[in-house]
Amino acid sequence: QVQLVESGGGLVQPGGSLRLSCTASGFTSDYYAIGWFRQVPGKEREGVSCISSPNTGGSTYYEDSVKGRFTISRGSAKNMVILQMNSLNPEDTAVYYCAAFRAFRDLCSLAARPYDYWGQGIQVTVSS
Repeated sequence: QVQLVESGGGLVQPGGSLRLSCTASGFTSDYYAIGWFRQVPGKEREGVSCISSPNTGGSTYYEDSVKGRFTISRGSAKNMVILQMNSLNPEDTAVYYCAAFRAFRDLCSLAARPYDYWGQGIQVTVSS
């Protein structure tokens, strides 16, 4: 059974940084893509960043508003994906979710549709 668990959220002041982690379990191989999404009440879930399987190239993609501020990477353990968030502003406040789908090519997606597995979400609040 695939499970995704997010950690690292919390409250941070504008201009600060947070590091989110997504730990995956239950996959029988490393052929899966990971995406980070966020959602605020009343709005659709938004893709923030994604990374393809390390076996297919590990390509990364970012939503325009986070380019240059957020970095997605694989952790020291292949089943962990890190989202380093710098220069945070109040508009980044949301519940952040990690998600995964099996992928045997170098691809991931900032759209929610391909993702089969989702974490429970973790709150990130940027406020003074």
